[in-house]
Amino acid sequence: MRLDKYLANANLGSRKEVNKLIKKGDISVNGAIVKSPKTDVSYDDEIYYIDVPIVLEEFIYFMMNKPDGVISSTEEGPTETVIDLIAHPQQGELFPVGRLDKDTVGLLFITNDGKLAHQLLSPKNEYYKTYHVTLRDEVSPEDIIRLETGIELKDFTTKPAKAELLSLNEVSLSITEGKFHQVKRMFLATGNEVIRLKRTGFASLILDETLAEGEYRRLTEEEIKNLNN
Repeated sequence: MRLDKYLANANLGSRKEVNKLIKKGDISVNGAIVKSPKTDVSYDDEIYYIDVPIVLEEFIYFMMNKPDGVISSTEEGPTETVIDLIAHPQQGELFPVGRLDKDTVGLLFITNDGKLAHQLLSPKNEYYKTYHVTLRDEVSPEDIIRLETGIELKDFTTKPAKAELLSLNEVSLSITEGKFHQVKRMFLATGNEVIRLKRTGFASLILDETLAEGEYRRLTEEEIKNLNN
């Protein structure tokens, strides 16, 4: 990465502003003053602005408990996005891995690791996504069997799901797909309606229930290791 881009990404200033700092001799790389904005640097280099270390992270991993009314997007617009909720110098590099509907809450994995994101979203890997589903009406044993067998929708037939009845109108549902409004459509096909949808698991991640809606935290080393396995 070019030095000026590195410094701008670290919020030291705009590209024009950091170029001035570099040419002024205020930036050192591995103990040596560098005056060319085009200098190639890496995340392993020791970069200082005078005597202040400037550090960027190569990979960032966050777990968020997504709140209602916020969209899973990186694009700026009139509606608040999950990225808007994150305070980090490299906020612009981050993106949600997969999407949750605007009114769906719960576990969302946010990172800047494109390779891991591709692995987790690839259909051939069939990682489970688990939801706590609250429904308008009672769920019958026959409904559970249909969910576990596969439900024929207008445009495709769902793969067999894992379904557990938690109460008369609450179900834990795990699916490997993630098509548009899929969970809502599956229950609609049984004649029921989803009242509340909360994602509690994604691949090896389990929602940290100590996180209030809208809060996030870094993944632990163990969580990162499990995701990469």
